[in-house]
Amino acid sequence: MTDTTTYHDQFTARKAAVLVPTYNNAKTLEGVLRDVLSYTTHVIVVNDGSTDNTAAILDAFPEIQRVEYISNKGKGIALRRGFRFAIEQGYDYVITMDADGQHFASDLPVLLEKLETERNAIIIGARNLQQENMPGKNTFANKFSNFWFYVETGLKGPDTQSGYRLYPVHAMRKMRFWCTKYEFEIEVLVRSAWKGLKIDWAPIKVYYPPAEERVSHFRPFRDFSRISVLNTVLVLITFLYIKPRDFIRFLFKAESWRMMWYDHVLNKEETNALKAASVGLGVFMGIVPIWGFQMVTALALAVLLRLNKALVFMSCHVSLPPMIPFVIFASFATGKIWVKDGSILPPLTSNLTLDMIKQNLFQYLTGAVTLAIIAGVVAFLLVYILLAIFRKDPVKQAG
Repeated sequence: MTDTTTYHDQFTARKAAVLVPTYNNAKTLEGVLRDVLSYTTHVIVVNDGSTDNTAAILDAFPEIQRVEYISNKGKGIALRRGFRFAIEQGYDYVITMDADGQHFASDLPVLLEKLETERNAIIIGARNLQQENMPGKNTFANKFSNFWFYVETGLKGPDTQSGYRLYPVHAMRKMRFWCTKYEFEIEVLVRSAWKGLKIDWAPIKVYYPPAEERVSHFRPFRDFSRISVLNTVLVLITFLYIKPRDFIRFLFKAESWRMMWYDHVLNKEETNALKAASVGLGVFMGIVPIWGFQMVTALALAVLLRLNKALVFMSCHVSLPPMIPFVIFASFATGKIWVKDGSILPPLTSNLTLDMIKQNLFQYLTGAVTLAIIAGVVAFLLVYILLAIFRKDPVKQAG
């Protein structure tokens, strides 16, 4: 039996509430609310324009706090309005639960206890994705979401699609979001991670009814398309702004240089050749003309070739946005080697023909690949020579 007073006092002390967005969940909503109320009366329900008897069900629970509007806006808007209402009521945290009966209120203490050590983190309830009745499409979608979340944030997690989450709304009050539907739950994680909020997970239970009893408002084609567009935008922002921003911040931290020097440059378990190859690959990938995919390709090759990922990552930033014009100019100038009538500078004229465009594009691409190879080889040789002079090679020591 639940000790209601104990848990309710914990919610009160931590200024936390349970937030339940709902849209036409009349069959399950009453059970969900009774379950939650056995733990706390700090409950906010957002009625996202339901057209069934949701309002009548809510009338039977005068102790809950309600946010309501007439037309359905989508889960993203429901959560955003719920966050805003919670902040206005003085709450610092909300735990979101779905109204379809999949989540168990018995897991509320699991998330609540995380506040003892994590005061500014989003805690996601990680589901067992191998359990009975779990839809196969959910497992695929979650793996798909986990992959892009890793690309966009560098963070690995078991479940990025669970709606059972603890949000530190006090730390998110100045954030402005774009998304209005299901994709909001991806946006909020990625952009919060960019902001510096920790993302963590805690194991929870989940109930998936048989397929014939399942109710879902997820529209596969339309919603998946929205999610794909969002991920495309987030990836572009990641590689054009977030990664360079984080790298520049890294450069201005003394501890970053100490970590790089002791953990990666002086690492006794790696040979001089491996370290030099890591830098050479990074420089090569930073210049090769696959803009937008340089970093992810470089890291994939580093894993495949078992190189030092940190050195590859750092060296790849040879093409930071401030350096891009110089890299493009050097690539075009280098391409003159392969184009008989090429010039050092691109033609600054409005009378461009298709043949001229093709020639200049060919000159740039061949020049960029050539420059990438030359710069990568030079970086490899330079680093190898410097390491041979100032650092003993573990292979030679072993011999």
